[in-house]
Amino acid sequence: MKSSFASFPRQKTVKSTAELEVELNATYAFDAITEAGANLVPLAGPELQGLQNLGNSCYMNSVCQTLFSGSIPELSQKYSSKNIMNHALYKSISAKDAASNVLCQAVKMTNALTSGNFVGPLPESATVTDSASESTNPKYRLAPRMFKNAFAKGHCDFVTGQQQDAVHYLQHILEVLDKAESEYALPAEDTNQSPSSHLFAYQTVSRLVCSEDNMVKYKTNSLETVLSLSIPMDKIEEMPPDQKRHKSETTEDIKTAEKQDVPSIQFKSCFDSWIAPTSIQDMKWPHLQNATFPATNQNKFETFPPYLFVSLQRYRLGADWVPEKLEVNVEVPEEIDLNEYKSKGPMSGESLITEEIEKEASSEDTATATKTIISESALDQLSAMGFSVNGCKRALLAVGGSDVESAMNWIFEHNMDPDFNDPPNEEQGSSSTSGIDESVVDTLVNSLGCFTSDQVRAALEECESDAARAADWLFSNMVSFLQCPKLLF
Repeated sequence: MKSSFASFPRQKTVKSTAELEVELNATYAFDAITEAGANLVPLAGPELQGLQNLGNSCYMNSVCQTLFSGSIPELSQKYSSKNIMNHALYKSISAKDAASNVLCQAVKMTNALTSGNFVGPLPESATVTDSASESTNPKYRLAPRMFKNAFAKGHCDFVTGQQQDAVHYLQHILEVLDKAESEYALPAEDTNQSPSSHLFAYQTVSRLVCSEDNMVKYKTNSLETVLSLSIPMDKIEEMPPDQKRHKSETTEDIKTAEKQDVPSIQFKSCFDSWIAPTSIQDMKWPHLQNATFPATNQNKFETFPPYLFVSLQRYRLGADWVPEKLEVNVEVPEEIDLNEYKSKGPMSGESLITEEIEKEASSEDTATATKTIISESALDQLSAMGFSVNGCKRALLAVGGSDVESAMNWIFEHNMDPDFNDPPNEEQGSSSTSGIDESVVDTLVNSLGCFTSDQVRAALEECESDAARAADWLFSNMVSFLQCPKLLF
């Protein structure tokens, strides 16, 4: 008997990730980014060396071209040499370790990109073609496999052939270089002995204003190498309409195909948004005994680096908590003045929160914590029973300030004392005279559950304020409590 399902044709409705990528590549307009059909001029020579894509390694190639192609003279001076085999780093590294040594591979990369030795002068008849055979010809491109393996060793993401974030890779490169440079002595003639990351390191300072007393605190943040700026989309509407451009202005064909206008925003607006004051809720202020009040925060530069890397945040969370990309052109000028974004330090008329003020407030807070505070409600309950106010205060000071039951027991034992109705020493209380930490007393009373605060306090006196020994002493002397004159009931 034939199956009844044979007559119904099956149709696939869900596509795998690989199939989606293939479909995207088949429909993607690569000519929009490869400038197909344009009259291009082939170039070759020093600082014009290309790198071959090793399968989604464009993030690595872009970082290497930025760091080691001569754009940063300090790095080129540190890692290049006229005769590559005479470089000091090669002399200190054995041949068997060269392939995995990051400094060795950095020297190789720098010389490959700056020397021009790997690609000779192009003949006048040379042309740029789109054929795969020409684009992958080793004569025009180098494959940095050793460099990738050396720097990606031990990293779970960069060791793969998947696409990664260029900013994260840049920070990884600088971190690995700093660690390797600290292990090898650079040549004495090298004038740049500082770590490579110091060329891009900067500090920011935060100006915090307390909403309670308007006092100002300046906080210097740790060194960073990449400045992350958000794109203020709300600033786009304020721009004149003539500043808005299409997504691409390379060819007339792309202008015609792209019907939707992509807005533009000035690069300076991103810096203005970065230094704009922001609100911080429930910030703890040490000068106010760690009380929480709102604060206003403003960030500015404390120091400028020789070279500043900026990362624009083009993704944000949408209303459905799904990341969405911001379709916007950022107009970056050739020159920009950052002096207005540098902190000028404390201004005249500001009431500053200094470290001395915070330390003084901390010491006062500690002194207040050791002082026994009498609960007004407990005092009213005891006074309503007919005892004198001074006697009730003495009882509450003896038991921590708020335990009514323990205070009653203390009154029954001491109401015949000659000084029972004398004014007590509220500044110190019984805890300061005995040197017992009341917080330890409260902890043991709550954790043990079967002893009063007076019993715990007496046990701490017997055991030199050692909480563990006092707990053991209490359980060991439960039978003989009545024989101990220091234990009060």
